Amino acid sequence: LTLAAIFPLHTAFAEDVDVQLVLTADGSGSIDGDEFQLQRAGYAAAITDERVLNAVTSGYRQAIAIAFVEWGAPESQHTIVDWTVIRDRETAQAFADKLLAAPRVAYGYNSISNAIAYSAELIRNSGHTSPRKIIDISGDGPQMNGQPLAPVRARAIGDGITINALVVAADGGRFPGMSGESLLQHYQLDVIGGPGAFAMTADGRQRFAHAILNKMVREIALRP
Repeated sequence: LTLAAIFPLHTAFAEDVDVQLVLTADGSGSIDGDEFQLQRAGYAAAITDERVLNAVTSGYRQAIAIAFVEWGAPESQHTIVDWTVIRDRETAQAFADKLLAAPRVAYGYNSISNAIAYSAELIRNSGHTSPRKIIDISGDGPQMNGQPLAPVRARAIGDGITINALVVAADGGRFPGMSGESLLQHYQLDVIGGPGAFAMTADGRQRFAHAILNKMVREIALRP
């Protein structure tokens, strides 16, 4: 018997990486078709941008593991692109191509809690090891449905996962937080957490690509 037969690998693709990052994007009913395409294009552009690639190669292991999730209603969380190790332009472009080619599947309205729970479970079962684990959640509305947000958030943080947020400002500010506070305050108070957690704002979908690029560079380049 070989050692591999006695002690099989958890997964065939498992690697040590600098960061495990789940990009958890709002695909709910508040986003129309044009906005949805702008969002997908923004993520694809950021992942292949030279500044993100430089951040990736500046790490100790010079690689990150990344997955892309879209979410909507409590029963609508979907892995659009599964775990992929990004280490160079070729691997980043392959991830971006899969993202742009995938159909839209999320539906319904805003369960941030279920999106976090789903993304945290992806990290727990990734097979990868890393000093940092991050859920990067974007949204243009507050928590509306699903599991209670506070215990879901607390469990993820307790497992060493940092939750960051990108708040997409809607025209006319039609979505306040759960208690009437601003949407950014809602995300700061109720959503983000863990070591180095932060929230940023994108001024509408047209500015989404710029915002997500800056956010990803900050997340990947940050040292523990």
